[in-house]
Amino acid sequence: MFVNGQFVLDNVALWIELIFFLVLLGASIYILLRVLRRRVPFVIAIGGLCATIVAWFFGLTAIWVASLIVTVGLVTVFLVINQGDLRPLVANTLSVKSKRGTEKVFDRHALYTRVFQAVENLSKTKIGAIITFERNTNLDDFMKSGTVVNAPVTPELLQTIFYPGTRLHDGAVVIRRDMIAAASVYYTPTTKPLTGKFGSRHRAAIGISEVSDSVTVVVSEETGRISLAVGGELIHVTPDSFMRVLEDYMFAENDKEE
Repeated sequence: MFVNGQFVLDNVALWIELIFFLVLLGASIYILLRVLRRRVPFVIAIGGLCATIVAWFFGLTAIWVASLIVTVGLVTVFLVINQGDLRPLVANTLSVKSKRGTEKVFDRHALYTRVFQAVENLSKTKIGAIITFERNTNLDDFMKSGTVVNAPVTPELLQTIFYPGTRLHDGAVVIRRDMIAAASVYYTPTTKPLTGKFGSRHRAAIGISEVSDSVTVVVSEETGRISLAVGGELIHVTPDSFMRVLEDYMFAENDKEE
């Protein structure tokens, strides 16, 4: 394919095939990395790319086809073997390091869905609630005022905690990673003037958002209205927009960490 030091374009079909394959492979690598965020698909794809380019350069069409088949086959096998992990990974899995230095992985979308189920029911029955998601700012000092729970997040448990008359219904629930760390936690209310009528829960939610990067969900016991307190501001949300708004704030912060 070289004549007097010049690279000769002597087979237009091969060039078209190569360009098509490179575009397809590049798109596949991008999708795999975005969805799985693992090195294995990347290594497989790069290996297949190198083998294909070498085969094409020397005009080994049969090897070109074989390398393509092997590459696609290996990626397919990897996806099949790891299909059980796809849902939490596609849902933008959160990986955080525990105090012992080990990494704990959980499905953030599933967590937010369970919280939403509780919040929606609390809103319909007009039961007041305040639920705080801990992020980078450690909330241990605030949780000293409450009761340690250390239980998995479930809609039933959240609704039981905030049911009027129970010992823990006053104060906030703090969610650390995918666990209810504490309940009946009290925050210092905000002192800034607010437009409109806001109760102690809303002022407390704004107060904790002023001194931490947490996201706090508030359900009004008077109106059933749902709000989020973030960065010293109160954002009203509807049940239809709750998941989207909550994930926007939570995912934005996690993307910064990465």
